[in-house]
Amino acid sequence: MNLQGSEIEHADTEQQGNSRLIEVVKRNWALEMDGVEMYMALAERDLIPERKEIFRRLAGIEKRHADKWAKRLQSLGAELPPTHNGKAHAARYTDTTGGMQEIILAIEEEERRDVSSYLYQMQRYRDDETAAILREIVLDEFAHAHVLHRLYSQSSPGSVLDYLANRQRQGTGSWIGDAVYGVNDGLGAIFGIVSGVSGATLGNSHYVLLAGLAGMVASALSMGSGAWLAARSEREIFEAEVQKEKEALEKQPEAAREEMTIFYRLKGVPEEDAARIADFLAANPEQFLRTMASEKLNLTEDALSDPLVSALSGSLSTAVGAFIPILPFFFLKGIPAVIAAAVISLIAHFAVGAAKSMVTVRSWWSSGLEMTIVGALEGIVTYIIGIGLGHLGA
Repeated sequence: MNLQGSEIEHADTEQQGNSRLIEVVKRNWALEMDGVEMYMALAERDLIPERKEIFRRLAGIEKRHADKWAKRLQSLGAELPPTHNGKAHAARYTDTTGGMQEIILAIEEEERRDVSSYLYQMQRYRDDETAAILREIVLDEFAHAHVLHRLYSQSSPGSVLDYLANRQRQGTGSWIGDAVYGVNDGLGAIFGIVSGVSGATLGNSHYVLLAGLAGMVASALSMGSGAWLAARSEREIFEAEVQKEKEALEKQPEAAREEMTIFYRLKGVPEEDAARIADFLAANPEQFLRTMASEKLNLTEDALSDPLVSALSGSLSTAVGAFIPILPFFFLKGIPAVIAAAVISLIAHFAVGAAKSMVTVRSWWSSGLEMTIVGALEGIVTYIIGIGLGHLGA
């Protein structure tokens, strides 16, 4: 009698577990179907052909995920819902008034949250068939997040020089990025000031030097402090990520190892080898944490910029760039000084623009010419504005 009661209780428990699993699979199916609609809607909205094709492919992968969950529901003896009730990503993101960059960033964050949810399911539901589907989908979702991160970087409105500075800082921890960015910032800002004051004063060396030197000091201090804060923030973010991974490793060591395995799978390492690497790293918690943080941030502790070095290189390079437009006014006066300042400033613009060819596929002369044209337009506009302000003050 007791045995029969135990069997009934076990059957009830198994049925309840099966019902919970069915509900989870239904939610997963709805989530993936919502992803299909979201990516297809983005493909329709986007104007860039290459990005439209990427969104279509992502939609196809989401549909494949949904089909897997649909088959799993059938194997569990459950019916597929007539409609899906996911997170309404499609409506929320594709109808937003924000730019495509903001949308991509938001979707990337959602993809990473979905990965965390799937990893949690892998730990909670000990079902081989479901775990196999989850393992495959998690790898795809991680890949989606990486693709979206690249799309976000490519859609950034920042200049290529910004990218160069970030690449140098993240790749080598070098001061080169801060220096290049500083020269460009100082040159552009002070050339505009020199042009404007020259137009207002007809090239009066006294006023141009006064305004130019004051602007040079202000720009150098601003760039130096900005570089210092950026380097400090970067280090703090890295340390915070290490601490977060430490807490996760202590609470859920198996999930942390599984996540590390996934990172190496994304790099093309076979599953068994990826698992061995993760286990090897897990044996040394400190190394494991730093490796995990570097995988997530694409940054290592050795690559972190030194705040003091960044501040010095940023401020000094800005001062160098800022000094170029005001140099002729130490030796010349009036219109000749204005012409000389314009010539050497435009040459410097070309040199800085040509440096962009280090990180682009464009030729150095094309990139330099573009920068020169931008500098010329800046000088002409500020000079004309300066003439107008000079007449108003007369």
